[in-house]
Amino acid sequence: MQLIIVLVVFAAGLALAFAAFNFMGVKNMPEGTEQMSEIASAIRVGANAFIDYEYKILYTVVAIVAVILAVVTTWHAAIALLIGSIMSGCAGFIGMKIATYANVRVSNKARETKDIGQTVKVAFRGGSVMGLCVGGFALMGLFLVYLIFGLGLGQLAETEATYTNFLGLSFIPFTMTLSGYALGCSIVAMFNRVGGGIYTKAADMGADLVGKTEAHIPEDDPRNPATIADNVGDNVGDVAGLGSDLLESFVGAISSGIILAYHMFLQSTALNTGMSVQLLEKCILFPLIFASVGMIACCIGIATLLFKSKMSQDPHKDLNGATYVAAGLTIVLGLAVSYVLFQGEDVSIMKAALGFSAGNLSPWIAAAIGVIAGVVIGMLAEFYTSADFKPTQLLAHASTEGPALTITQGLALGMKSCMAPCIILAASIIVSYQVSGMYGVSMAAMGMLSFVTATVSVDTYGPISDNAGGIAEMSGLDPEVRRITDTLDSVGNTTAAIGKGFAIGSGALAALALMISYLYSFNEAGTDLILNMMTPMILSGAIAGAALPFLFSGILIEAVAKAARKMVDEVRRQFQEFPGILDGSQKPDYKTCISISSKGAIGEMKVPSLLAIIVPVACGFLFGPEFVGGLIIGSTLSAIMIAIFAGNAGGAWDNGKKYIEAGGVEGFKKGSPAHDAAVVGDTVGDPLKDTVGPCLDIFIKIMSTVSLVAVPVFAHFNLTSWLAGLF
Repeated sequence: MQLIIVLVVFAAGLALAFAAFNFMGVKNMPEGTEQMSEIASAIRVGANAFIDYEYKILYTVVAIVAVILAVVTTWHAAIALLIGSIMSGCAGFIGMKIATYANVRVSNKARETKDIGQTVKVAFRGGSVMGLCVGGFALMGLFLVYLIFGLGLGQLAETEATYTNFLGLSFIPFTMTLSGYALGCSIVAMFNRVGGGIYTKAADMGADLVGKTEAHIPEDDPRNPATIADNVGDNVGDVAGLGSDLLESFVGAISSGIILAYHMFLQSTALNTGMSVQLLEKCILFPLIFASVGMIACCIGIATLLFKSKMSQDPHKDLNGATYVAAGLTIVLGLAVSYVLFQGEDVSIMKAALGFSAGNLSPWIAAAIGVIAGVVIGMLAEFYTSADFKPTQLLAHASTEGPALTITQGLALGMKSCMAPCIILAASIIVSYQVSGMYGVSMAAMGMLSFVTATVSVDTYGPISDNAGGIAEMSGLDPEVRRITDTLDSVGNTTAAIGKGFAIGSGALAALALMISYLYSFNEAGTDLILNMMTPMILSGAIAGAALPFLFSGILIEAVAKAARKMVDEVRRQFQEFPGILDGSQKPDYKTCISISSKGAIGEMKVPSLLAIIVPVACGFLFGPEFVGGLIIGSTLSAIMIAIFAGNAGGAWDNGKKYIEAGGVEGFKKGSPAHDAAVVGDTVGDPLKDTVGPCLDIFIKIMSTVSLVAVPVFAHFNLTSWLAGLF
C-alpha cells in the first residue's frame, strides 16, 4: 500500500516539477522586439482580466453547490468538491499563463532561426506545461482525497451505506466523496469551456466578418480592432478551457471505475459470487496506478520531443511521435501493473463477480482497448479535418462555387464523419465488456485518457501557435515568420480535432460507467439492472434527454452570435469613424473590443453552464430516478453525435480555408472569391468546433455526475412517488 502511495505521489510530483521546469524555460526566452512585447503584454492583460472575473463568479457557484452538497449528502463530498475545483482551476489558470508567455517566444524563435523544428519545440514546451498540469493536478487531488478521506477517515474500509446524514439518507462514504471531487472538477470545466468558448468565438467571428470579408485585410492585421481580443480568446477558451475540460474527463474516468467497483462488490455480496475485500481494494487501486504509470510514460514521451537533437521539418510527425511514445509505454507499463496487482486472485471468482474472462490481465486488456480506440478516433478526426486528406480538400474546392456550397459540403462532411468513430466506440464497449464486464468499460474510458498529459500538450500547442502567428502579423515581421507560424497553426487545428475526439470518446465511455453506478445507487443490491426503455417514464426521459444537447448547443451558438454581433458593430464603427485606421495613420481601440468579448462571455455563459446542473436535479425531484436514467441515456447518445459532427465540420472548414491560402486550389488565393467563401464557412464552423463540440462532452459527464450525487436524495423525495402514494 505504501509503495502504491509513493508511486502516485511520484507521478504527480514528476509531472508538476517537469511543468515548472518547462514554464521557467519558456519564460526565460527573449520576447523579441519592443512591439512584439507590447502586443504580447496586451494579450496577457486581457486574458488575466477575463479569467480573474470569471473565477469570481465560478467560485461563488462552487461555494453555493458545496453548501447544498454538505446539507443533502455528506460534508466529506463538499470538501472534496472544493479540492476538485481548486485543482481544476489551478490547471486552467497556469495553462493560460504559460500560453500568454509562450506565444511571443514562438514568434521570436521563428524570427531568429527561420526554422520550423526549433519553433515547434518552443510551442510544444509551452503546451506541455498545460498537459503536465492537467495530469499532475488531477492525480494530486485524487491522492489527497484518497489519503484524507479514504485512509485518514477510514472510508475505504466502509463498503456499505454506513454514513447517514440528518435527512436520514444513507451513503457509501467514499463513493460519495469521490463523486464530490469529480463534480468540483466538472463545474470548473463547464464554466471555463463555456465562458472561454463564447469569448474566443465572439472575437474571432467579429474579426473575420469585418476584417477579412468586408475590409479585405489579412488575418491578425493590426488595423483590425478585434485582433487582440481574438488572441486573448485563444488563451482563455482553447487553453484554460481545454485544460479544465480534459482534467475533468481524466478524473471522471478514474472515479467511475472506483465507484463502480464498490457497487459491484455489494452486488457480489448480495449474489454470493465471492468478491473479497482484497479484490475490491485492487479494483480501486488499478485505475490510480494505471493513471500514474501513464503519467510517467507521458513525461517520457514529452521529453523525447523536447530533448530531441534533430527535429524534422514536419511538425505533425514530431508531435505524433511524442503521443505514440506515451501511448505505447502506457500500454506496456499497464500490462505489468495488471499482471502484478491481480496475481494470485481466484480466476473463477473474478469472472463470476466482475466478468473478468481473461484472468488477471482482464482490466489491462480493457484499458489497452481504450488507448487503441483513442488513437484510432484521433486518426479518424485527422482524416476528416486535415488538409492532407480528400474530405477537406474537396471542401476547399467546393469554395470555388460560393459560400452556400461550402457550407453544404461542410455539413455533409461533418455528418458522415460521425459513423466511423461511433463504430469504434461501440466496438470498444462490446469488447471491453466481454473481457472485463462493466468494470472493463470504465477501464476503457480510463485507458483512453491515461496519456491525457501528452494529448493535452499537443492540443495546447495549437492555440499557442495561432497566437504566435497573430503577433508576427501585428508586429510586421518577415513573411517567412508568418509562413512558419501558419504551418504550425494548421497542424494545431488538426491536433485540436484529435483532442476533441479523445474527449467525446472518453466522455461517452465514462458516462456509461457512471450510468451503471447511477442504477446501482437506487436499486437494491442483487437485483438485475434493467432500464426498460418501453416504460413511458423512461422513454419520455430519453426523448427529453435527446433534445437537451440541441437546446444547449442552440443557446451556445446564439450566445456567440449575440457577442459577435456586438463585436462586428464595434469594428465597423471604428472603421467608419476613424478612416485613418485602414491607412495606418490612426491606431484602433483594442480595449473596447476586449471589453465587449469579456462582458458578452460572462453575461451569456451562466444559463448554459447551469443547465447541466439544474435539469437532472429538477427532473429527479419531479419525476424520479427512472426518468433521469432515460434523460442521461438520451442526452449522452445525442451529444456524442452533435459533438463529433461539430468538431469535424468546424475543423474541416478552418483547414479548408488554410488549404486555399497555401495555394492548394489552383488559381485561387487570399482575397479571391473562393477564399471569401471559405472564410464564411470557417466563420460558421467557429462556434461549432470551439464552443459547441468541446462543451458537449462536459455536458454529458456533468449530468451523469450530478445525477449520481443527487440520486440518493431524489430517489426518496420526488413528486411522482408522493402523488402515487396518495392513490
